[in-house]
Amino acid sequence: MKDVIIIGAGPIGLACGISAKEKNLDYLIVEKGTLVNSLFNYPLNMTFFSTSDRLEIGEIPFISQQPKPTRSEALEYYRRVTTTESLNVNLYEEIINIHKTKKGFNIETSKNKYSAKKVIIATGFYDFPYLLNIPGENLSKVKHYYSEPHPYFGMNLAIIGSANSAVDAALETYRKGAKKVTMIIREKQIGENVKYWARPDIINRIKEGSITAYFNSEVIKIFKTSILIKSKNKEIKIKNDFVLAMTGYQPNFKLLKSLGVDFKKDKYKTPRYNEMTMESNVKGVYLAGVVCGGLKTNKWFIENSREHAPKIIESIYKSI
Repeated sequence: MKDVIIIGAGPIGLACGISAKEKNLDYLIVEKGTLVNSLFNYPLNMTFFSTSDRLEIGEIPFISQQPKPTRSEALEYYRRVTTTESLNVNLYEEIINIHKTKKGFNIETSKNKYSAKKVIIATGFYDFPYLLNIPGENLSKVKHYYSEPHPYFGMNLAIIGSANSAVDAALETYRKGAKKVTMIIREKQIGENVKYWARPDIINRIKEGSITAYFNSEVIKIFKTSILIKSKNKEIKIKNDFVLAMTGYQPNFKLLKSLGVDFKKDKYKTPRYNEMTMESNVKGVYLAGVVCGGLKTNKWFIENSREHAPKIIESIYKSI
């Protein structure tokens, strides 16, 4: 029986592994995708909001060529951390079931079965996009992830949303030759939390007409060659080749609920946990990273949730 199974090989899951190793605990990190899978799914040319030093884990320096590191630099850094620390990580191994026992937990994955005294949930939120739940969303032209602008060259592109991911996609596809970029935005303006260097850029592109934006609007139906939107109580049909639904992402609530984790009665479905130890209401189940914020996915980042790892491992170390 292992001391702890860590679910999720993102930066915070890796940080938990480093802390567990420092305490000589028998641990294993299990990840359903590739290493730092959420970061891998970021746009190819994405630049982080945080500086490189705020993304560091395990006291291993993160050296970037620019003040703000890029996605490729982050992937290289976390690969180096994993190799340098010789972390025990099983990739492409999805959790199928976790059953609580008197002694701990029995864990079934797509490849193996394990038993562990404790479990850490560090699954992030990027793997589960919010669905539009409208007719036509299942068409192949609809994408919930954006990686690069090339596929949209010469195309009529609709982007749903106004947060960082939507703004980045709109600016990049416009500059890389999309025929027409149209943003459909529920709010009355571009989000206040958009990166400070991108917000004035997108506002100016909209003002000059380079990018079209419909505010206080929503897509109500998607067709093969067009979309239907509702804007200020009027329905408008727009010629369209691709839709990027940058509507945000959510944690793996299904996994949390299956373990019996309770949630606060708030609109964010915030899971309950002890802020001193990060242990949930279920004894032996700890929460780390973005998953702690529920639907409020802009509360926790790498830089402010790195501290979860030593808190959790210290609690586990004292209890076994």
